Amino acid sequence: MTSILDAWVTILAGGVGSRFWPLSTPERPKQLVPLASSDPLLVDALKRLRGFAAPERTRVLTQEEMVGPLGAATGLDEGSFLTEPPPGGGTAAALARAAWEIARVDPEAVHVSLHADAAVRPDGAFREVLAAAAAVARKERLLLTVAAPPDRPETGYGYIEPGEPLPAPDGHRAYRVRSFVEKPGPADAARCVEKGYRWNTGIFVWPVAVFLREVEARAPEIAAALSHLEHGDVASYFRDAGTAAVDVAVLERSPRVGSIDATFEWEDVGSWEALARISRADSMGNVSYGSVGLAEARRNIVFAESGRVVVVGVSDLLVAQTDEATLVIPRSESANIKRYLNQIALNDCSDCE
Repeated sequence: MTSILDAWVTILAGGVGSRFWPLSTPERPKQLVPLASSDPLLVDALKRLRGFAAPERTRVLTQEEMVGPLGAATGLDEGSFLTEPPPGGGTAAALARAAWEIARVDPEAVHVSLHADAAVRPDGAFREVLAAAAAVARKERLLLTVAAPPDRPETGYGYIEPGEPLPAPDGHRAYRVRSFVEKPGPADAARCVEKGYRWNTGIFVWPVAVFLREVEARAPEIAAALSHLEHGDVASYFRDAGTAAVDVAVLERSPRVGSIDATFEWEDVGSWEALARISRADSMGNVSYGSVGLAEARRNIVFAESGRVVVVGVSDLLVAQTDEATLVIPRSESANIKRYLNQIALNDCSDCE
């Protein structure tokens, strides 16, 4: 099993997270907001890795302007960050760059990558799955994804179709990936759940040498761009490597892809509705954070960062209050916050996630 002695980890922590405005802004991106616990999302991710990866083998990939705020919040020094120029590239370019950097110093390394904005419980099961995934990926020389058994037909996630079984440590189920389904519509999502497909969590585990060989074979434009990194020209690398997701550029084209089932709860904290799913609601279906008063109110999400918010006689609203602004919007429209912000010119979200 891969242990703290030899695992390398990259945490993807780019983007502003405009869907959580006004809590998340360009000055305080989503990774610095305590959404899944009392700690910021990035701090949660780092704590989750304790006991699996050594701090000196953990890197955070983000934009240059975020290094200062993220470092201040986490205590990480500048050497713990990999940066990309705005507006940021796709995950294929980001992970190929991270693998290239690791391979220079540890060509036999197993590399784990994950996103900062996920809610995971419990942490111990998460680390056990990563260790099992690393063992499978190393032995079978595969690119491994971590897949979560779905509990609903979710249209915002990608799905993985399980194929033939792979040998895995006791207590874990691994298999080759037969196909990927990217963010299906409601009917297709329901069929994916019925057929036993899994959610693609975006947590990846692979030997860097295997991944870089697959990049060369399946994504030659990214492989060619890696030469810029040999000259320290990160900007040109991201310019030429493109903005494709790693699933599209590499995994869906490769025959060397497997998956392992998550034995932990997983949720992508990408929207207010996702936050509501991981939170405990009151008897009227309200989810609240901070100093909140509720009367004759049903199915609301209320977030009070400072001061007190009182919600009376209304239903199905999102109310989010900070020192800078207060947002009131129907829950059904909460996924469209970025579009509304652009319309009213409160925030330039042209390059937000």
